[in-house]
Amino acid sequence: MLLICLCNAWVFGLTNGRTYTKISKIPPREIALVLGTSPKMRSGQSNPYFTKRMDAAALLYHHGKIKKIIVSGEKSKGYNEPAAMKNYLVNQEGVPEDIIIEDPKGFNTYKSILRCKDVYKKKDVIIVSQGFHNLRALFFARNNNMNALGFDAQDVTKPESYYRNQIREILARVIAVVYFILGISPD
Repeated sequence: MLLICLCNAWVFGLTNGRTYTKISKIPPREIALVLGTSPKMRSGQSNPYFTKRMDAAALLYHHGKIKKIIVSGEKSKGYNEPAAMKNYLVNQEGVPEDIIIEDPKGFNTYKSILRCKDVYKKKDVIIVSQGFHNLRALFFARNNNMNALGFDAQDVTKPESYYRNQIREILARVIAVVYFILGISPD
């Protein structure tokens, strides 16, 4: 239990003051990195986490806070998060297609962060995800010499998914700290 508390305290301490919920408060950056999630839930319904992340990314663009967007997620046979993200941003949010970069190898949060820095050569970014997820993403970014900020997409108000995600993230932050301390690669 002490390990869980210490790891989470480290993540919170390192990311303190780097997340924003209000569009008027976040400083501009050249690019946003939108972290992937499935566009559909297992039931086949639209995934509200996906929709809220796309809404947040579009808000950044339409308010002149960013000029480009990297949509990073998993692409495998019959499944393509970056293409779904780009399609939604273009067709539902009115974001120009030519400013969106698809990263099909963002298989997890850590991989998306490293690819943003190493493949796309972007260190000063706004990471877009829900607040509970942005803390871990910012932890990875800060520990990889990135000057990243987080823009928190609106959270989903379903109690069952809220609590499940909070517990998952508490444990995922422990894993993130262990990866960092041991120098484990996301591959």
